[in-house]
Amino acid sequence: MTDHVVGGTPSADGDEEGHGHGRQKATAKLVVGAVGIVFGDIGTSPLYAFRETFAGHHHLDLDPAHIMGVISLMFWSMMLVVTLKYVTIIMRADNKGEGGSLALLALINGTTKTPRWSSGIILLGVFATALFYGDSMITPAVSVLSAVEGLAVYNEDLAPIILPAAVIILLGLFWIQGLGTNKVATLFGPIMLLYFITIAALGVISIAQTPGILVALNPYWAAMFFLSDPLPAFLALGSVVLAVTGAEALYADMGHFGRSPIRVSWLAFVLPALMMNYMGQGALLFREGAAALHSPFYNLAPQWAQLPLIGLATLAAIIASQAVISGAFSVTQQAIQLGFMPRLRIEHTSASTAGQIYIPLINWGLMIMVILLVLVFQTSSNLTAAYGIAVTGAMFIDNVLLTVVIYRLWNWRWYYAVPVLAVFYIVDGAYLAANLTKVPDGGWFPLLIGFIVFTLLTTWSRGRKLMQDRMRESAMPIPVFVASAANSAVRVPGTAVFMTSSPDGVPHALLHNLKHNKVLHERVILLTVKIKDVPVVEDDGRCRLEDLGKGFFRLVLQYGFMQEPDVPAALKNVTGCGHGFKMMDTSFFLARQTLLPSANPGMPLWREKIFAWMLRNAESAMEFFRLPTNRVVELGSQVEI
Repeated sequence: MTDHVVGGTPSADGDEEGHGHGRQKATAKLVVGAVGIVFGDIGTSPLYAFRETFAGHHHLDLDPAHIMGVISLMFWSMMLVVTLKYVTIIMRADNKGEGGSLALLALINGTTKTPRWSSGIILLGVFATALFYGDSMITPAVSVLSAVEGLAVYNEDLAPIILPAAVIILLGLFWIQGLGTNKVATLFGPIMLLYFITIAALGVISIAQTPGILVALNPYWAAMFFLSDPLPAFLALGSVVLAVTGAEALYADMGHFGRSPIRVSWLAFVLPALMMNYMGQGALLFREGAAALHSPFYNLAPQWAQLPLIGLATLAAIIASQAVISGAFSVTQQAIQLGFMPRLRIEHTSASTAGQIYIPLINWGLMIMVILLVLVFQTSSNLTAAYGIAVTGAMFIDNVLLTVVIYRLWNWRWYYAVPVLAVFYIVDGAYLAANLTKVPDGGWFPLLIGFIVFTLLTTWSRGRKLMQDRMRESAMPIPVFVASAANSAVRVPGTAVFMTSSPDGVPHALLHNLKHNKVLHERVILLTVKIKDVPVVEDDGRCRLEDLGKGFFRLVLQYGFMQEPDVPAALKNVTGCGHGFKMMDTSFFLARQTLLPSANPGMPLWREKIFAWMLRNAESAMEFFRLPTNRVVELGSQVEI
């Protein structure tokens, strides 16, 4: 995965420049922003997580020992998984300020060169990314549906409008993506602050009536739960883990806010608010039993306050969904850059914020799947059966990546590393195993989506490598071409830029141009765009120029995987190859490949057909690299893989 080369051939690019590396100071503005963006998913978990442990697919007896055990499990899950694993340890493993599975994968790959096992690590990282897409479909569906279901708690006669209301809200949410959410996003922080304050206050009021619930924070109750009822306790983990869904967002969004604001907002605000609410729900069940189990979250509020609470919870669910959708755009862009997806159309919805992007294909694809999920599963309780597997799978894979980081990058001594990793593997392994029991009830969905996306990502990566290898094999050496063609061909005024994915050999577009037009421009630039395994490449390291003689130059432009290639902008800063670049005197030549059946295919025929379909539907390099539309010439070529 090292350097990822992009040119006129199937490429790896796209970007999100929303990097925030170096911003570590926990200013109030960043803390509020982190509360609004980072904690939406985990913040909406109280809507359904506690209820599902008792009324979900694996029913649990509603008695004091079980209530105390579940609350204890939730608290220590948050402490071990979120606070210790992600906030304390994994957030230290940043790739120049950026976090997330792909950023961590790029960091490992950039510093580890052991082919024996590094390919397996790459596949695990890619599978974690594929699971994220399944999660990004379920999160909006379960969050919005569980929030709107409060209408039936307020008034049972409103139950028939729950599904239509949820669908309308979700349709609106996906429709506004193309308009940009930059202005609306400024309200996210204050709304989520109000939401967390409200759920904490409701929890405190309930705890005050049953203060004995506070002792549930003692790990004794979690231990006793497992000792007295091992199987029910194990199955309950499948629902308890819903309380920590969204934990990976802390790491993935680190580049936008920095470590300190996320840590401060989690430890000082979000974690206490969540636990107050969960303990408040537990106290409510102590007092009212099964009568409050239909929705302990909404039943915490008096009836006069339930309607405003439904509105606030729905806003919080929309914000949580927005964060996941934006995350899907960002992950897609990184996957394009790192060579796992073909070019897709990426639109910028903010002139001032580079990270504000919109990818139409991903947006409408997610919308269709989310609406189908709501219509098929009908209730949030049914959806929670499908929720959790993707999250726990990604968390377990993060453990494997963290193991490599601890041993290869940080060089921890084994007597420090083994106990810490053992805790993480045991906890996440138990969560994953418990969630696998939900596969027949809907857990198959995120796994199916994950395997489909994984197949697409690896097929594109493999096919792209095969294509580049075949083109490299048939490429003419540059010195031979320059010596033979420079003096024999007619030279015409102007500059020709031939984009190529290979930094070696003569581009096919150049050979075709010479064959058909029988001319060469005065200045010929062989341009390759490389994506490095770092988030950002600074301007002073952007260009690498080599003079090949007789008016030929090899130019390599380097970008980080969070940056967007802008070829015309980069050319303006290139010096050392004669006069400056003027777009009206510059022509860009691109190659458009067509796949041919091969006698010895490099991958199975069905995967070759998938790759060919992805290649045909890839975004034009002209738009992707921001080339001027009236200065581009595309030349076709045929390749066997």
